[in-house]
Amino acid sequence: MRLSDILSKPPQNDYTQVDGFVQNKQGKVGQKVDLSVGQVMLNYYCEHCEDLRTFHSQGNLSCIFIDKYLISIDCVLTCNCGANVPIWFLVESENDITSQAPKIRILRKNERLSEKVRINSLKYGEIALLLDKAELAYRNGLGAGAIVYLRKIFEIVLIETAQSKGIPIHNSKGKRLDFKTMLNNVEEQCHVIPFEFSKNGYKLFGELSDVVHGEYDENLGLAKFEPLHRLVIGILDNVKNSGELQNAKKALGWPENEEDTI
Repeated sequence: MRLSDILSKPPQNDYTQVDGFVQNKQGKVGQKVDLSVGQVMLNYYCEHCEDLRTFHSQGNLSCIFIDKYLISIDCVLTCNCGANVPIWFLVESENDITSQAPKIRILRKNERLSEKVRINSLKYGEIALLLDKAELAYRNGLGAGAIVYLRKIFEIVLIETAQSKGIPIHNSKGKRLDFKTMLNNVEEQCHVIPFEFSKNGYKLFGELSDVVHGEYDENLGLAKFEPLHRLVIGILDNVKNSGELQNAKKALGWPENEEDTI
């Protein structure tokens, strides 16, 4: 396996052995070395191409030694249309990184996105912006911040669904209903929460809210981000699919079925 293969995948906690790429180098602090390790390739949504595209690095990569166990790598990934993403990796080695077969992992990975490049497609509308922020926070090691964005997305989906169906979100005094009451009211008339965890909608909100109330540290937030992110995506897909199915039924002239409505 080559270094570029590791850089082209999501960061993993485990070390992976790769072919030597800085063999026989002194590894002094600040030493810069050109690398012949193949192309780095990562997928992003390109606004110009209006599609998920594979962005790839151009030419040789280069690294700067921090010591013989840590290097910094900068590169620019480019779409065929010319859109680009500057990206930085901090790569750690379990053994001497100048050895013939070092074991490495990505310790940090930072991307700088632009208006032309996104992580998520626009199929979720403006919520895709919040999804991007959540994933970027996660990739930058900000577990608490990432989960706050997921909580915000859940709130927005519930409120927008309630408003679209004429379900009240305020009490008689004009005060916003608490989340649990609002969720119950929405679920009585339609189903935002997927069947697979339909009884755990408020439990999900509680998990997401713990970080806001200081119950999470960054490491726990990072550990729980991926499963929480998947459940939130499940809600988004459930709402989106239901809307598309309702539109298809209307196009066919089928009668409205309240039980199927979201």
